[in-house]
Amino acid sequence: MTAASKADARAAVVCGAGAALPPHIVTNAELTARLDTTDEWIRSRTGITQRHVAGVDLSTTDLAARAAAQALADGEPVTVEAVVVATTTPDRCCPATAPAVATRLGLTGVPAYDLAAGCTGFLYALATLPDPEDRTTVPLFGDGAGAVVLRRGSADEAGALGPVVLGSDGTGADLIRPSRPGTLHMDGADVFRHAVDRMSTASRQAATAAGWDVTDIDRLIPHQANSRITSFVARQLGVPDDHQLGNVGDVGNTGAASIPLLLARSAADGRLGPGHRALLTAFGAGLTWGATTLTWPDLSLTRLPEGTGHDR
Repeated sequence: MTAASKADARAAVVCGAGAALPPHIVTNAELTARLDTTDEWIRSRTGITQRHVAGVDLSTTDLAARAAAQALADGEPVTVEAVVVATTTPDRCCPATAPAVATRLGLTGVPAYDLAAGCTGFLYALATLPDPEDRTTVPLFGDGAGAVVLRRGSADEAGALGPVVLGSDGTGADLIRPSRPGTLHMDGADVFRHAVDRMSTASRQAATAAGWDVTDIDRLIPHQANSRITSFVARQLGVPDDHQLGNVGDVGNTGAASIPLLLARSAADGRLGPGHRALLTAFGAGLTWGATTLTWPDLSLTRLPEGTGHDR
């Protein structure tokens, strides 16, 4: 695409970002007191030391509305035309969560709907619920919400999303599956292998589609499943350690929220700055995967309290 044609091309442009985390923190020590596992096992395999967990008084709607309100307040003034909520842990099966979020935001009347597609998170959409007695999944997941505001714009401006690479493979549907109604189990070794391969491949494809080489990447922003997956993906792509962003150690795997939550927190604390060329990639149940690119815009974002945002 020439510079002139890129300037004429239309694109979705990020113009606001927000995040919300429950105040209650569950440490590895609390989990090891009731599960057949150890702090060392959790840390060495996932990089996670704690996760935020919502109590019965804090719903998906609550978290999503808080993150969205921050994204709208901190970003450019926009007229909201639709609200999309990525979750597989809605407050109710029916009606959807999005209309309730829209109403909380004072946006009654706009189209609002939910999406779900496994831990491909921000790129496809998801949140997950673990089996409370399954030591292979309980240490991984935490509650939280992330949000971005998108507006119409030009493909050549900061914040414009590049081509989005998406994929799925239903033959792997049982690798991340319900173990009983309302709970989740995963085949860790196979999920790890597929995640590294699919995220790395999608990342290269997204970079190529954007006209980038992987060496052009200033910030790698992967879905926060566990630190070993993100490290292996970065290694396959040749992305230096100081170009990777992460917060899985502090918040765990927040599913669909992980990428927008990481974007908002990294932009607020300065790890993600204006002009940084960012590559976003994720993998989740389905199996689903995806990647895209953007050059981060100049946004003034609100910080979260210390200890609730990042580990790298």
